Amino acid sequence: MTTVLTNFDTWKDFLKERVNAAKDIGMNEEAISKLAFEIGEFLSDKVDPKNEKQRALKEIWDVGDEEERKTIARLMVKLVQRS
Repeated sequence: MTTVLTNFDTWKDFLKERVNAAKDIGMNEEAISKLAFEIGEFLSDKVDPKNEKQRALKEIWDVGDEEERKTIARLMVKLVQRS
């Protein structure tokens, strides 16, 4: 069974759907990026990476300071918006 936590493409689709829903209810880019940062913090703290892509992203997240993590969150939002 493929879930958002086991397949990176499924995760991107899930995030894209959530970003679009947030836009539909009027959230601005800053609020969406803040929410993406909070999700990233949760995933980093509570979810064990299930594959190499997740492990690499977690390692990058873990070495970053708060501003760098916010940048990663904004880039993830940007990534799913262009697909």
